[in-house]
Amino acid sequence: MILEKTNNYFKYKINTQQLNYSFFWIIVIVFGSLAFLFNSPEEILMGQISILLSPSNLVTDYFAISNVGATLFNSALLTAHSIAIIKISKAQINGAVIAGVLTVAAFSFFGKNLYNSTPIVIGAFAYAWVTRMPAEKSLLAALFGTALGPLVSEISFNLGLPLAQGILYGYAAGFFAGFFIPPIANHVVDFTKGFSVYNVGFTCGIIGTLFISVIRSTGKEVEPVSILSSGNNEYFTLIFLFLYTVMLGAGLYLNSWSFKGYKDLLKHTGQLSTDFLKTNGFQVTLINMSLLGFLSLGYVHLHGGELNGPVIGGILTVVGFGAFGKHIRNVIPILLGVSLMGVVNDYDMSDTGVVTAGLFGTTIAPIAGRYGKWAGMLAGALHLSLVSNTDNLHGGINLYNNGFSGGFVAAIMIPLLEAFHYHKEKRKKLREPVDPAKEVKSNE
Repeated sequence: MILEKTNNYFKYKINTQQLNYSFFWIIVIVFGSLAFLFNSPEEILMGQISILLSPSNLVTDYFAISNVGATLFNSALLTAHSIAIIKISKAQINGAVIAGVLTVAAFSFFGKNLYNSTPIVIGAFAYAWVTRMPAEKSLLAALFGTALGPLVSEISFNLGLPLAQGILYGYAAGFFAGFFIPPIANHVVDFTKGFSVYNVGFTCGIIGTLFISVIRSTGKEVEPVSILSSGNNEYFTLIFLFLYTVMLGAGLYLNSWSFKGYKDLLKHTGQLSTDFLKTNGFQVTLINMSLLGFLSLGYVHLHGGELNGPVIGGILTVVGFGAFGKHIRNVIPILLGVSLMGVVNDYDMSDTGVVTAGLFGTTIAPIAGRYGKWAGMLAGALHLSLVSNTDNLHGGINLYNNGFSGGFVAAIMIPLLEAFHYHKEKRKKLREPVDPAKEVKSNE
């Protein structure tokens, strides 16, 4: 934010890029500082070692294998790493980049670390270099593509290979995975038609399935795991309530203490690529992100869920995509659909898998935004049914399993919804009264 003098009075003029960087650094400082309130430097160091050496495939809660302080420090470290990547690529921060950075911060609670993310980032930028594209064109692939971090860790530490050989093969696999992501992601968006905002999640599911198939063909087994923590609700409820209250206050302050413009944001369907930063401004986007934070936190508590690594990751991801496609109007039907399907099938609604299916399942929020709440609820219900089966395809090495599942839901539903919508509009036109003047003119 900078000051501009007009008629002897100072007024604020928003510098969006500066505000975005400030927002990212606040996350780094807050998470980094909180780490040392939970654990000592020695405990954080030992926890970091445990995180770096973990296979990290779904679902590995870093709270459970290390400690809260080390996990928060890991998230702060990866967020700072993302800021450095943005600077190096000389990219402008937009809604997609905000979503990417917060997604990295989110999954640093359960699967991403500096060791397993680095080769993927290098691979994504190598693609840009080989194809002579600007580095910024591969930025989103580099940020979101770290979903395949467990591929690197699994090969390095969990296939029984000698350490040096495991590291070499793991980094090679990560590099090639990162290299493949940009071109494949560009084509995948046509498959989902932009109705799943985790486009790279579907891409990583395809690439992860390919790599796991090759690994399994050698006789090695890679399967999803379930390592979860509990007992962190009290602390993290207070932390996130404070964080989202500050975000809401900052957004309202920058927006002249009003919700002006928020109704316009709610009119967007959210279909890729909807950049709220561009269409509605930083202040309104910040309000939207904070409201999604409150909604997501309330959803977890409503179902009695645990604020463990994956669930916190889900909340932060929803908040991040509050800058790029998600808002309360298109998210709520998805959450309702997941909840209703869970109740009908007698699921344990407090189970982490069910709670995260709701949070991450909002990847298909644009379906509700475009076709209405009933279509959104149906999409959420289908997502819950599908997501529990897709992780076996990639063995849990794609952290964005909900993005993989959501891509299938969108690909199945959208052609049907488009056909229904087309015939509905056609029937509507047939029911409209005929304008005699137009009828005469057409006959002429």
